[in-house]
Amino acid sequence: MEVREPVVAGYFYEGEKKLLLEQIKSCFLHKLGPGKLPEIKTGKRKIIGLVVPHAGYFYSGAIAAHAYHALASDGNPQTFILLGPNHTGIGMPISAIKNGRWLTPLGELTVDSALAEKLIDNKIVLEDPVAHSSEHSIEVQLPFLQFVYKKVKFVPICMLDQSFEACTRLANMIVKAAKNKDAVIIASSDFSHYEAYETAYAKDAKAIDALNALDARRFYERVLSLDISICGYGPITTMMIVAKAVGAKSCEILKYATSGDVTGDKHEVVGYCAAMVKK
Repeated sequence: MEVREPVVAGYFYEGEKKLLLEQIKSCFLHKLGPGKLPEIKTGKRKIIGLVVPHAGYFYSGAIAAHAYHALASDGNPQTFILLGPNHTGIGMPISAIKNGRWLTPLGELTVDSALAEKLIDNKIVLEDPVAHSSEHSIEVQLPFLQFVYKKVKFVPICMLDQSFEACTRLANMIVKAAKNKDAVIIASSDFSHYEAYETAYAKDAKAIDALNALDARRFYERVLSLDISICGYGPITTMMIVAKAVGAKSCEILKYATSGDVTGDKHEVVGYCAAMVKK
């Protein structure tokens, strides 16, 4: 069984267990965070998908905490499908891992091999551990999941090809593969990159408007036509298509902020959005 060691521990987030636990707690309690720690509740779950940022926890952790607080309040899903953009340019167009364990300072997580085998068809989704070897967009979500749920099963999918056609084909695969699974799809993405503070807010508002309307095509076209530098627009689009296909009724924007809101430096900022899509 393949083991993936963390590649951004000690960089994007604390590299020691005790320090990481404290860091994640501080994200939830931060002035830009939900202001309280997550509690898992019981009952019928409604969340289908999430949008969560993936920058260093110092910058985007408090915004990410909103998504994971909402997730905990919704219950305990059976499995997770994590969609992230491929920042490195390494690997196949759409890459997944079929089995193995991923390590973080909080312990190990297991790839949901049964679900992964249904997704990997060697045409649309290819098995390619190399694509995931240095990619951070999925890894940074894992400590938050571990903080909330302790034991987690998931399928990591890395998107180098973020064309609308690729999003649609991948979404159709996910709908079929996860038909009888209690799964949550997490789209890992930051929003505008290195824009002036006011520009980031204005541009991202256009994309968020389409996200809030659950209009995948409009979201996708606005990102491209307005030159909004959302790195994971493919994962977000894919999640939206899946959500609509399985009966999503609403999207709630949980929090939006920028690195400028965290540091006070508003010259060049990165935007962060946390959102949930529900039945």
